[in-house]
Amino acid sequence: MVDRLANSEANSRRISIVESCFGAAGQPLTIPGRVLIGEGVLTKLCRKKPKARQFFLFNDILVYGNIVIQKKKYNKQHIIPLENVTIDSIKDEGELRNGWLIKTPTKSFAVYAATATEKSEWMSHINKCVTDLLSKSGKTPSSEHAAVWVPDSEATVCMRCQKAKFTPVNRRHHCRKCGFVVCGPCSEKRFLLPSQSSKPVRICDFCYELLSTGDMAACQPARSDSYSQSLKPPLNDVSDDDDDDDSSD
Repeated sequence: MVDRLANSEANSRRISIVESCFGAAGQPLTIPGRVLIGEGVLTKLCRKKPKARQFFLFNDILVYGNIVIQKKKYNKQHIIPLENVTIDSIKDEGELRNGWLIKTPTKSFAVYAATATEKSEWMSHINKCVTDLLSKSGKTPSSEHAAVWVPDSEATVCMRCQKAKFTPVNRRHHCRKCGFVVCGPCSEKRFLLPSQSSKPVRICDFCYELLSTGDMAACQPARSDSYSQSLKPPLNDVSDDDDDDDSSD
């Protein structure tokens, strides 16, 4: 079916509409063989609170962005190559239901659909696209994934020292290796994680010690297949940056 749609006028028109919705700031999306599989609004768990994001699934990439005007204008376009994607279901807990993890070497995060059926369809289509891509390329699924960041609202004190309380002065940071919310003194070190950045990135002291001794396996992300949490109201704005996808700490 995908092959039949690849060069169809209807598919080209749909992709052109998506491009126009992102405007001049967005990357071109039309390339030979690319097919728009589906689209919809998912709730993305950002560092401060869950936020609605528009997602577009193509046969080779996953694209999402902030909603400015529904079906007309989006910004902050993000493009994720599906060859690098692994997805894992999240157990329902509290008000956060119908969720799954989207994991890549560069960035990992949780999303939630409105219904269980919608979740099932998204996961099925994503898995099918990833399987087809890997089959054609002969590549193996990625075994390395960036940590899913623990939301700010889950940590009133540093998750490493368990002592430092977060305030407007003592701000929150995130370890890029484990995803924990940590204080400044517990995350003064930086380490090169090539899959995430060409420059050394902030990591907590615990992960730094493990990475420095080469014990990569012991330095596990804070959240994995068993990712779960309760939906909590956002705390006062005391984090060290906003919760968009370009946040640096």
